[in-house]
Amino acid sequence: MSTRETEPRLHDRQRECAVLDQVLSRAWAGEGPVLVLRGEAGIGKTALLGHLLRAASGCRIARAAGVESEIELPFAGLHQICAPFLDRLDRLPAPQAEALGTAFGLRDGPPPDRFLIGLAVLGLLSDAAEDRTVVCVVDDAQWLDRASAQALAFVARRLQAERVALVFAVRDPSEEPELRGLPELVIGGLVAAEARALLDSVMAGPVDERVRDRIVAETGGNPLALLELPLGLTPAELAGGFAPPDAIPLTSRLEQSFLRRLAPLALPTRRLLLTAAAEPAGDVATLWRAAERLGIDPAAAAAAAEAAGLIELGARVRFRHPLVRSVAYRSAPPQERRAVHRALADVTDARLEPDRRAWHRAQAMAEPDEDVAAELGRSAVRAHARGGVAAAAAFLEQAALLTPDPARRARRALAAASAKRDAGALEAALRLLVAADAGPPDPVRTAEAERLRGDIAFDQRRGPDAVRLLVGAARHLAPLDAALAREAHLEALGAAIWSGQAEGPGGLAAAARAARAAPPAPQPPRAVDFVLDALALRMTAGFTAAAPALTRALAVVRSLPVGSDDAGRWLGLAGSRATGIIALEVWDADGWHALVTRQVRLARDAGAVVQLQYALNSLVLHLTLAGELAAAAELVAEDRLIAEATRNPPVAYGAMLLAAARGREPEASSLIGATAQEAEEHGQRRLVSLAAHATALLANGLGRHDAARDAARRVLDGDVLGYGSFAVGELAEAAARTGDAALLATALERIGERAAATPTDWATGVAARVRALAAEGDAADRAYRDSIERLGRTRLRVELARSRLLYGEWLRREGRRIDAREQLRAAHEALAAMGAEAFAERARRELQATGETARRRTLQTRDDLTAQEAQIARLAGEGLSNAEIGTRLFLSPRTVEWHLKKVFSKLGISSRRELAAAR
Repeated sequence: MSTRETEPRLHDRQRECAVLDQVLSRAWAGEGPVLVLRGEAGIGKTALLGHLLRAASGCRIARAAGVESEIELPFAGLHQICAPFLDRLDRLPAPQAEALGTAFGLRDGPPPDRFLIGLAVLGLLSDAAEDRTVVCVVDDAQWLDRASAQALAFVARRLQAERVALVFAVRDPSEEPELRGLPELVIGGLVAAEARALLDSVMAGPVDERVRDRIVAETGGNPLALLELPLGLTPAELAGGFAPPDAIPLTSRLEQSFLRRLAPLALPTRRLLLTAAAEPAGDVATLWRAAERLGIDPAAAAAAAEAAGLIELGARVRFRHPLVRSVAYRSAPPQERRAVHRALADVTDARLEPDRRAWHRAQAMAEPDEDVAAELGRSAVRAHARGGVAAAAAFLEQAALLTPDPARRARRALAAASAKRDAGALEAALRLLVAADAGPPDPVRTAEAERLRGDIAFDQRRGPDAVRLLVGAARHLAPLDAALAREAHLEALGAAIWSGQAEGPGGLAAAARAARAAPPAPQPPRAVDFVLDALALRMTAGFTAAAPALTRALAVVRSLPVGSDDAGRWLGLAGSRATGIIALEVWDADGWHALVTRQVRLARDAGAVVQLQYALNSLVLHLTLAGELAAAAELVAEDRLIAEATRNPPVAYGAMLLAAARGREPEASSLIGATAQEAEEHGQRRLVSLAAHATALLANGLGRHDAARDAARRVLDGDVLGYGSFAVGELAEAAARTGDAALLATALERIGERAAATPTDWATGVAARVRALAAEGDAADRAYRDSIERLGRTRLRVELARSRLLYGEWLRREGRRIDAREQLRAAHEALAAMGAEAFAERARRELQATGETARRRTLQTRDDLTAQEAQIARLAGEGLSNAEIGTRLFLSPRTVEWHLKKVFSKLGISSRRELAAAR
């Protein structure tokens, strides 16, 4: 019996087939549909994919299937999808082509940005769809390698205007997080009548009606179970003695059924099936060579396996069902599995597929072997170079297990833990650190392990624990490696700043004192050394004394070449986030922008997803003040996607400040409350202060100045580094509006000290605004104009617009209605264009009070223009091409074109030239 003959028919699947037919229709219409089929093993997901492919006549087809044993090989599943289209690789923009080519090992290059990989796949499919609709199906997606799953999930969330359909089949229950949130179709069992009909179709003899009903009930209408379970039963059981035990899960019963069908086969046939199960690529030639090496007659063994309906050998090896592969592999004795992997390693080309060969060699080992462990280490290096951070961690973990020397094994376990942390697998990293601790005494390794535990504690938002561990690691490293000790001290100081705890072993004071006592900087000093000394001085001697050192440290970090080793190592420091704090402390908007954008780039290049989440949120804060709220919203969404992919929580503080800047009270209040509560629970006082600042920002926008005053005062009372740059302006505005002269004087003193020590346009611009709020007559007028002039030279459009708003409000109260209109009109147009809705409404009301009606039909203020459409329109208005916009926003050029057509329609324009005027 062939595999094709035993495939279940699509009984009772009219609804599911109709959904898939609609997916195909939407693909033909260029709507880029995505669907995830979910259901238990054997429920019919593969058969439904077959229906889709049969209906897709005339389309270009791309197929992939996850394989459990291949789950650690980076980009294996993605390569299956892209293989039919790789002849179009050079038609992509060069950075995308380079990234995808490097990921697939077709080109040499630096580790590719995983977002560029996703964009390249999107571009490849979009380009192929220009000729014919493309239908991509991914079966057993729960077993995709991590890198492929992330890339395909990236593509799935950006298929908006493509003639491409992407359909996944996922076995439930499963642990895969990447596809969560995509459109789903849950596949249930057949109804009783259809289940009985399907069961009858495979019954060769009489079946007791009660037995039939029991089988239908026990299987839950699972088609594969209905077809397979009776094949393992005797006629007597079918005639009335069958009673499947309820306690055994359906998947286990199916596995037992397949196991009963394997048992009578001859040993060579079972070995061939085992070999095919262990060779995930499905290459028949490789299977034949391995079988011959095992002493098997492949033709005879294959014929017996096909006759049993368990496998089909055509262009590729195809199992009856993934459970057959699983049973064939897991039921074999360990020595048999090792022999098969050894044969597969022997016949795998070490030059063309070194990593697959290394993996087979590892599985063939019954005891540690340094040669194999070293080969796995080389595979880890290659995986990391292709952007497969999770795969690199898996190779290193296996290498550690196979290392015979205890000291070397512990070092490899430490390297694997570090790689797991980079991949976002924090709990797995901590487990590997236990293995590293089991090695023979090694003070350097012990200190490095403690440092990594501190870094992980910081990632897990356990601030005081992170500080304590990192200070301890720094002290242990001091007599061993002064340079590493100073790095650990900087990480500790950065973690302490974020935790905001003043005293105690995990507090800021202890970390600062320890940093001041750190070994002297090496000569010449590194960027790390400048930053450490400057921050330690700031925390022990105050702002004015530390201002020159802070400014110098910021300049040194900004001067690091992007591709330098020092810049790359900088990513691994929790203290790298402290440099952004320095930029805020010295009121350097350009430096802040340069640092956070570099941090995002370094994290992306390294594939360090946890660090990327923090970097994205830092960039969100900057973009929010810069008035690029649509761009900030895109990064907030990216943080959430990363959180879903890594199963770590979103960092989310950027989302909170963004919602406050937009003036969206329900959303902002919810985020503020949740952030403050979680930050309190995890000892992150800095985020509690940021939540208070967000409250002040929201309240000032809504005109609730009492609430804004109280929230801003909490920020300044805490002397939280960096956030005073945000809060002093909020405090001054709220104090002036509530008549609190004392608090206004406090704000003026605070900003005056900062502006005197670091006279940037940002600092002096805000200082001038605070002076204006405290002044009257000509002095106030001059101060407002000075503020607008200085802030106009920065990238901080929100600050500029708010100075105009306050100036316009003051001018109206002074009776200068014509002058007020000029300032309020400019403020309203700018704030509305940004999407700062509450402040824009304030400006609109003030403008109406002068006798002028605010213009509503501006590009970004149209209610029906989405944030993404507004962002695309803005970039197009600035002269960027569709391809350039797509690269920046991780969209295909076709999707950008689709969005622009909607923008033109909504705004009543017909060309890009009209966008500038519409703004």
